[in-house]
Amino acid sequence: MANEPELNFEEAMAALEDIVGQLEHGDVPLEQAIDLFQRGMKLSQLCGLKLEQVERKIEMIVEEDGELRKKPFGTADEESGEINE
Repeated sequence: MANEPELNFEEAMAALEDIVGQLEHGDVPLEQAIDLFQRGMKLSQLCGLKLEQVERKIEMIVEEDGELRKKPFGTADEESGEINE
C-alpha cells in the first residue's frame, strides 16, 4: 500500500470488502491469502484512522437548560454511560 495513492474511506472500505469476499470463498492460494490478509489489515487500520479523524471533527448540538450548545462527539454518551447504535 505504500506505493498506492492514499485512498478515501469509501475506496478503502470497498477494497476491504473485496478482500474479505476473496478470503471467504477459501479458494485463494495460501501465499495470496496471506498477502490479502496483510493488505486487509492495513486497509482496516486506514479506515479506523479516518473514522477517528472524522469523529474529532463532529460536534453534536445538545439542549442544556433550554439552550443549544455544541459538545464534542461522544460526550453525551460517555456522560450517561450509554452507547447509542
